[in-house]
Amino acid sequence: MKFLPNNVYHVYNQGNNQQQLFYTDADYKRFLELFSSYVLPFADVLAWSLIPNHYHFMLSVKENCVPVKQGNIMLDSVSNGFRNLSGAYAHEFNKAHQKSGSVFRPKTKSKNLTDDKSAMSYLNCFYYITQNAWRHGIVSRVSLWKYSSYHFYAGTRKQSICNMELAKQLCEFDSSTFIKLTEQRIPDELVNSFFEA
Repeated sequence: MKFLPNNVYHVYNQGNNQQQLFYTDADYKRFLELFSSYVLPFADVLAWSLIPNHYHFMLSVKENCVPVKQGNIMLDSVSNGFRNLSGAYAHEFNKAHQKSGSVFRPKTKSKNLTDDKSAMSYLNCFYYITQNAWRHGIVSRVSLWKYSSYHFYAGTRKQSICNMELAKQLCEFDSSTFIKLTEQRIPDELVNSFFEA
């Protein structure tokens, strides 16, 4: 992964061998706390979703994303943040659930949506991530899943890691149409454009 300031990315990873990443409310909460410590200082969140075996974030990288030396390699601040997040969460997860070994797939993936040049790519990715638990059949309606940015944008959660003003600017977020648009499934043929080729 390489993240550039002022670019928008879809970032995602899943459990190693598709294993479950989150078992309890405490797992979801702790992952978001670690994300807030390691990644949030360097990127604004536009949308997010955590489901039992994977996660998605839509991020706008901040100006302070700079190269960081880690051992013999150079990483940017966001890549290093995800590296630290994965390591810290894996350590705590394994300890809490009496497990050992890798928790995440070795490589967190990202797709630079800024490269797409399609005005709709931000909007569609924003709604795709919000719909994720519903798309995977975990819930029958988007509003029933609590581990996503949905409730913040729907006005039923007051605090969030999301930057609503930036979502309005980049993703054309509009509170008057949000719930209706979230309930309209993004066509599958558009979804591939949000993922690394």
